[in-house]
Amino acid sequence: MRYYPLFLDLADARCLVVGAGPVGRRKIASLLACRPQSVLVLDPALDEKALEKAVSGLPCEALSWERRAFRPQDAEHKTLVFAATPSAAVNSAVAGLCRSLGILCNVAGPLEEGAGGNFLVPAHVEEGPLTLALSTGGCSPALARALKEDLARWIQGGYASLALLLKALRPKLLALNLGSDADAEIFRTLCAQPLRGQLMDALSRADHAAVDAMLAPHLPPALSFSAKEFFHGLD
Repeated sequence: MRYYPLFLDLADARCLVVGAGPVGRRKIASLLACRPQSVLVLDPALDEKALEKAVSGLPCEALSWERRAFRPQDAEHKTLVFAATPSAAVNSAVAGLCRSLGILCNVAGPLEEGAGGNFLVPAHVEEGPLTLALSTGGCSPALARALKEDLARWIQGGYASLALLLKALRPKLLALNLGSDADAEIFRTLCAQPLRGQLMDALSRADHAAVDAMLAPHLPPALSFSAKEFFHGLD
């Protein structure tokens, strides 16, 4: 496995996007959605109207831009850098500098042979609290998009509601101090088929009585949980 999969918390991240064309604007929008500390955009031909349209509705307090070319000092103290210009030479220069500084850099545009970035941004699907990410390792963006569409259809089967149910149960179960092995066994049972599918079906119908009936045989008697209250909390 060449790439290490992980999810990053960008709350304290200082991000740099070099290039504000269509690809760069998509990167900027996805960064802003994660509320980083700052996002600096550099492009000598920056189209402010196109950029403003791309980030409309997103939290933009962290966003700043300058209509100029990239300079080496721009990468200093950055957490993430995206090279998204139409120039392979510029993208490769940005990526090479970031590598020498130990900075994570993604090349989202053309690049010269052997001068790519050091991380990929996976295709991802979001549904409620769930985020599913996938990558073809750069082999085929088209296949990644196709798989993303398949995942989007699959995840709509009630998994988000099940995740929220398990989230509500978890602190109540942990408070009983049954031990990690016992806790893990209970959650494995709730997530296994056929119970998983039955729970998701009842959740999709907001049938709190059915959810309670399914949970009861698998939860400790000391655990107080009401599916009706759970559904009320979702409103």
